[in-house]
Amino acid sequence: MGTTASGLATWALPFVLGLAVLERELSAAGLGVVLAARTAGFLGAVPVAGVVADRHSRRGVVLGAGLAAAGAAPVIAWGLGWSLAVMAVAAAVMGAGQGACRPAFQALVTEVVDVERRQTANAAMALATRTTTLAAPGVTALLATVLDTTALLVGIGLLWLCAALVPPRGAPARRADGPRVPFWREFVDGVHEARRHPWFLAGLGALTAVIATGYSATSVALPLISRDRYDTEVVLAAALTAYTVGGLIGALVVARWRPRSQGWAALAALACYGFAPLALLLPVPWVVIVAAYVVAGLGIELFNVPWFTATQREAAPDKLARVSSLDFLMSYGLAPVGLVLIAPAIDLFGVTAVLGTCAAVCFLAPAAAALVPTTRHFARSTGESR
Repeated sequence: MGTTASGLATWALPFVLGLAVLERELSAAGLGVVLAARTAGFLGAVPVAGVVADRHSRRGVVLGAGLAAAGAAPVIAWGLGWSLAVMAVAAAVMGAGQGACRPAFQALVTEVVDVERRQTANAAMALATRTTTLAAPGVTALLATVLDTTALLVGIGLLWLCAALVPPRGAPARRADGPRVPFWREFVDGVHEARRHPWFLAGLGALTAVIATGYSATSVALPLISRDRYDTEVVLAAALTAYTVGGLIGALVVARWRPRSQGWAALAALACYGFAPLALLLPVPWVVIVAAYVVAGLGIELFNVPWFTATQREAAPDKLARVSSLDFLMSYGLAPVGLVLIAPAIDLFGVTAVLGTCAAVCFLAPAAAALVPTTRHFARSTGESR
């Protein structure tokens, strides 16, 4: 329920602010500033939250992060139409709340769910995330017919309040013994913990490469292909919807699927994202592109859920939030960099060369990761995962 509420709030904000642009309450440039501020807040909060969630109560971090995001929503509404600076600061606070929730949620799962049921629990959270991705734009559009932008922004705050209050209480807060360790030392300890697991570093490298290239390329190229090759926006809408539907299917499948070589199966699923840029590259009927996006969405969840479950199982419990924060910081943090670089690369080298390169990276990066010892089962030992 907390994941669903935070997901709806996260995905609804760009659409609500987009409506403000249509109503001339906010300029297009202002929209970019506010969303960029939210991203900056997210990236800045992730490593801090990882340290705090390992040192103190994971439930307390979720509560504080959710309350901060909830309080920022009416401030964004208050600044709408007269102060872009106020909106940007509030959006950064909301992004920080969103970023702080991520590693704390991942660590909190281990405190409230038995180890045998964690993959099913992670699949349920993935299902919630994909459902909100699919539902948020439509729900927001329907509510916009009866509510103004200010009321919708307050509603986003109420969703964050739900995300703050609903999740269950986990283990008691940890009490650090001995002298206080500097923040940077604690974060570095989390990096050292991640380095103890070759499968984690290899998988994170593959995931980062796929998101920074494949995801970024398709985000930029899909609208261009939809307009120039097929002369319709339907392909754009259908492909994005198909990606979410594929994710929903993947979450349902992985809730029960337990392949013998889970790590290799997850990496093979991650490589399926390469079919999206490959389909955009080739002169195929538009239904092939839609099918490729279904496969890409399916594959990303067949990777994500075992990946999260293995991290929760293998990382030291007192460093889990920091390891998870490193995951989000690298994979999501480099995505904006990819988005910034892809458009100039397309202008310089052409869409064919860029999409071909990105498809190759999506196929080859997981394959290279699979060659690293311990990736077969996503476990430190080369045998079966515990």
